[in-house]
Amino acid sequence: MCDMEITEWYVYILRCSDSSYYVGISPDVAKRVMLHNLGRGARYTKDHRPVVLVYSRKYSSKSEARKREIQIKGWSRLKKEKLIKGEFK
Repeated sequence: MCDMEITEWYVYILRCSDSSYYVGISPDVAKRVMLHNLGRGARYTKDHRPVVLVYSRKYSSKSEARKREIQIKGWSRLKKEKLIKGEFK
């Protein structure tokens, strides 16, 4: 399946073993988290396993999800934690 066929994309946040956060996008969050924990998800999470999913939100396109991912990656830890707790949108 190519990106053009996927109509739902998710932005997700993982809490790593050292309590740091990793932000990413995927059309299948469960599969992606599994890959992160197997050491095949991202270079960063490979060295910070295990990871736990703490947030995800659906978007209607990869482009929309990517823009939000970039935005969240630029946030402070406190702002990310507020988003995870549902105190911020």
